Amino acid sequence: MIRFGQSVLTTAYFPPVEYFFAIAGSGKVLIEQYEVYQKQSYRNRCYICSAAGREALSIPVRKESYQKVPIRDVRIEYRKPWLQHHKRAILSAYNSSPFFEYYMDDLFPILDRKETFLFDLNLLLLEKCLELTGIKVEIEFTSEYHKEYSEGDFRTIIQPKYRGENLLARYKKEKTWTQVFSDRFGFIGNLSILDLLSNEGPNAISYLL
Repeated sequence: MIRFGQSVLTTAYFPPVEYFFAIAGSGKVLIEQYEVYQKQSYRNRCYICSAAGREALSIPVRKESYQKVPIRDVRIEYRKPWLQHHKRAILSAYNSSPFFEYYMDDLFPILDRKETFLFDLNLLLLEKCLELTGIKVEIEFTSEYHKEYSEGDFRTIIQPKYRGENLLARYKKEKTWTQVFSDRFGFIGNLSILDLLSNEGPNAISYLL
């Protein structure tokens, strides 16, 4: 098992598998709460495998989020019908998977709470997904912003725009599992943890260690 002394991570919406790989191998997990919001990142976006292939689901945020407010204070925009769209897309993608029905009642009520702040929604989803995967870890939060850390700084690495190898590839821990639409697209790696949980259920943790 790969071990990190610590992992410093951004907040993330239904984070990708590599995010949970970093957490599972860490002695300490720090979630950044004082950086400024960045568009087109995992902070408000996840990727699932739908009937059309890899699909992005993004949470819209309020306009003031672009004024360099701390990520902790970024508010979700509910005037757009993103919540209904996300739930329909997730259902369509994973309703026929082996384990999704067991997890839907744990995850959808969190979305339905309509949290005001993106950070709070992401944290609730992260805590529930950690519980469902069986990863036991204490989450801590940054007390101020640091441009870089000397150890385990994955804030820029675990991002959709990162051009290098993802953490799973870097540490030769990439594994495949049967996906709902693998007959059409083959295996699509490093999707949201939703994909791994829905298809592997209690066995998901074995892909993260």
